[in-house]
Amino acid sequence: MDNFIFNNPTKIIFGKDTESLVGKETKKYTNKVLLHYGGGSIKKTGLYDRVMKSLKEADVEVFELSGVQPNPRLSLVNEGIDICRKNDIDFILAVGGGSVIDSAKAIAVGVPYEGNVWDFYAGTNTPKKALPVATVLTIPAAGSESSHSSVITNEDGWYKRGLSHSLLYPVFSILNPELTYTLPNYQTACGAADIMAHIMERYFTNTQNVELTDRLCEATFKTIVRNIPLALKTPDDYNARAEIMWAGTVAHNNLLNTGRLGDWGSHDIEHEISAIYDIAHGAGLAIVFPAWMKYVYKRDIRRFAQYAQRMWNIDDNLFDLDDVALRGIAALENYFNSIGLPTRLSHVNIDDTHLEEMADKCTASDTQRVGAVMQLNKNDVLNVLKLAL
Repeated sequence: MDNFIFNNPTKIIFGKDTESLVGKETKKYTNKVLLHYGGGSIKKTGLYDRVMKSLKEADVEVFELSGVQPNPRLSLVNEGIDICRKNDIDFILAVGGGSVIDSAKAIAVGVPYEGNVWDFYAGTNTPKKALPVATVLTIPAAGSESSHSSVITNEDGWYKRGLSHSLLYPVFSILNPELTYTLPNYQTACGAADIMAHIMERYFTNTQNVELTDRLCEATFKTIVRNIPLALKTPDDYNARAEIMWAGTVAHNNLLNTGRLGDWGSHDIEHEISAIYDIAHGAGLAIVFPAWMKYVYKRDIRRFAQYAQRMWNIDDNLFDLDDVALRGIAALENYFNSIGLPTRLSHVNIDDTHLEEMADKCTASDTQRVGAVMQLNKNDVLNVLKLAL
């Protein structure tokens, strides 16, 4: 096990009707907020009205910026930065899923910065200050409600890049599983793939002697595998939705990667797909992850066999670890297919037109490597993408 420091400062407020507390919690920090959200879904469900009522009762002045898209755009982030500066807004409230929260975090680090906020995502500068961010979560998936990460897409060249910094932890996040009842099944399934990928990115590691976090990863993963079909069958199953929502938060709040170094190559590859083709991040991960596994599993066949045994209960033929590992990969693909997700690029009408471009962007023209279990160069990334066709 590696040395580590674990500190997650996000206050989690979990349970039924907890969005009614948003005004009281926000008032502890400010009298003025930027309310950031996506399209019209929070208005259709009545969540917008409940949030506004709570903020009004707490005497919090509200400015609004809607229009966040999946794979949130830099242009809207810049619009939010301008609104905050012009109106002396010092707090961002994100109501939505990971895209909304990531966009809010980008606004938060951009407001006090004199340069272009993209500098942080391009890796040419590091944030020194940020406005506080809070969230009301509507989609369990990205884990951004309790993570130090944000991912933004720059329309100039269609680059999708991430920023991780301790300043990006939300100060509080409200998690009411009831808010997920109205999610379309496909969105619920995409969220599941995102959560499962966050767990697997940590589970596949070269770090030895990490039994506790292995077991934590396995428990969280199996909780998702069991409860997603229940939620898809009965969307208002509170118990299933609660398990999924909390698992999504735990999967990405950095607890599961304490003492170990994760991989993250699949995320880097997927970012190039969704940047160009604008598909759901979870759908892209359902395509990339099995392909990545097929490409790298022989680097640590025992761990991949352990994954098959513990995650998917494949415990026969243990004298042939190669077979066990491959059956674990097949089990993942079959599960994704069973909940309505694609597992091939061709399933979402993507051909080989941009494979070279994506591999080039992912590795900066082969000047950098992605991943840790196996460090992938441009040719490796291209081979993974070809396996995913």
